[in-house]
Amino acid sequence: MADTVIGLALGSGGAKGFAHIGVLRALEEHEIPIHVVTGSSMGSLVGALYVTGMRPRFMERLAASLHVRHWLDLGIPKVGLVAGEKVHEMLRLLTHHATFEELERPFACVATDLLHRRKVILKTGSVADAVRASISIPGVFVPVVTEEGVLVDGGVLDRVPVAAARQLGADVVIGVDVAAVYRSRVPETVLDVVTMSIDVMQEHALRSSDNVPDVAIEPDVSDIGTSQFHRSAEAVAAGYQAAVASIPKIRAAIEAANAAP
Repeated sequence: MADTVIGLALGSGGAKGFAHIGVLRALEEHEIPIHVVTGSSMGSLVGALYVTGMRPRFMERLAASLHVRHWLDLGIPKVGLVAGEKVHEMLRLLTHHATFEELERPFACVATDLLHRRKVILKTGSVADAVRASISIPGVFVPVVTEEGVLVDGGVLDRVPVAAARQLGADVVIGVDVAAVYRSRVPETVLDVVTMSIDVMQEHALRSSDNVPDVAIEPDVSDIGTSQFHRSAEAVAAGYQAAVASIPKIRAAIEAANAAP
C-alpha cells in the first residue's frame, strides 16, 4: 500500500456534497491513506478543508453550525445573485490563508472558464481563491475573473475530477459522486434548477474513459436538495455508509496496483 499513490476525487453537488465528509471519516477509520485530493465545486471546498488540516469530525460540527447568513451576500442581480465575498473570506479563515505550495499533499480544484470554454485545473496560489472559483455556480455566484479567464463552477465540465487526480500522480483514484443516485424531484430553488441542469449535461462527460475512477463511491443523497444545507447530518451519514461499503473494493484496487509490474 505504501508504494501506491491513492487519489480522492470529490464531486460537485451543493448540500449533497456534505456526504464527502462522511467518506473522509470512513477512510480515516479504515486506515486508507489519501495522498492526492481533487475537488469540483462543493467537493473542492471539502477537499480544501481536509488538506489544510481540518479533521472530518470537526467538519461535521462546522457543517451543522453554519447558517446561510454566514456565507450568503445577496447583491443586485447582474452576473450572479450572490457576490461571494462572505464565503471567500470564510474560506480564507478556514484554510488558514494557505497556498497550494504550502500543502503537505497535492491538491487541485477544477473550474470552468467561460471565455475559452474549457476546464481549468487550479493548483497554484491561494487555496481559498481557487475554491471560490470552483464553487461559482452559474447565475447564483458572481464569476471569478482571473488571468485564466472568467471562472465558474467546476461541475459544469467536470463533476468528479478523476483525470485531475491522475495528473497529480495518483495510481488509484477513488471517485465520490454525490449526484450519481438520481431521484425524480421538483426543484424548489434557483440553485436546485441550475445544479440539476448541470447534472443532466454532465452525464455524457462522465462516461469519458479518462474520467472513470478505480473505485466509485456513490452515496444515496437523492432525497436531499442541493440547497438543503440544513440536512448536513443526513448527507454525512450517507457518505459514511457508502464509503464503508466500498472499503473491500478500495483495498482490492490498492492490492492490484501494488501487484502490477
